[in-house]
Amino acid sequence: MGVPFEALLPYGIMVGMFAFSAVSVGKLRQMQNGGKRARRGLDAWDRVMLERDRRLTGFMRGQTDKPEAPKGFELNNPWRVEYRFF
Repeated sequence: MGVPFEALLPYGIMVGMFAFSAVSVGKLRQMQNGGKRARRGLDAWDRVMLERDRRLTGFMRGQTDKPEAPKGFELNNPWRVEYRFF
């Protein structure tokens, strides 16, 4: 005896919803990264460079081809100095 297709409809709907949510989350991550694919396996140096790019361009994955930093970037230092060292 065969399985009626009505019994398989909930499984089809669930698989469709999983596929839709996976595509949606992937597209959202891509939009958050400036249209580029998400980065994986970042080490400390990559994080420093991403922070530098964010300070230069305004978003993490942005890069610029200008040879000089924008005005005010020399004061935009991420390093914090203790007050006792002047």
